[in-house]
Amino acid sequence: MSERSALLRRIRVWLVVFVVCLVLSGLTAFPLVHELRWTQSLLRHTPVGEWLPGLSGWIDRVRAGLDSADTEYPFLLYGTDWLAFAHLVIAVAFYGVARDPVRNVWVVEFGMIACAGVIPLALICGPVRGIPFWWSVIDMSFGVFGVIPLYVVRRKIKALEAMAGQWAPAAVPVPS
Repeated sequence: MSERSALLRRIRVWLVVFVVCLVLSGLTAFPLVHELRWTQSLLRHTPVGEWLPGLSGWIDRVRAGLDSADTEYPFLLYGTDWLAFAHLVIAVAFYGVARDPVRNVWVVEFGMIACAGVIPLALICGPVRGIPFWWSVIDMSFGVFGVIPLYVVRRKIKALEAMAGQWAPAAVPVPS
């Protein structure tokens, strides 16, 4: 296997890791009401709920709010459907990176900017919406952990680009 092929393979493996996480994150935004029921049950029937009473209280509060919204104002949950859809659409954009990493490095850079944007969003909107700080930290971790594979991919793409530049023929001046 050539060095170029090995580099392309590593880029694609890191992309798959990122895209799978992005898709899973998106898919979990669809069944929020059911997920919270499951989480609440898990916390009540395991020692985790006793170890983390703040988490249990928060999950109880969020579930009550979602149950109320689901019963009385189900259209509010349509916003989380769009959130899920956005995750899936963004994941599709990374297909272009897998096909032609050098030409589509901008998608990776866009993803890195989006990951960075998670932090100010959580720090600003979290308190405005009454989200506990520790939950905002969990939200921010998505941006922090999301940028890691993208950073690795970007470095590998730049190495691939440099490799391609080494093989490019030198420009020969044409006499006038």
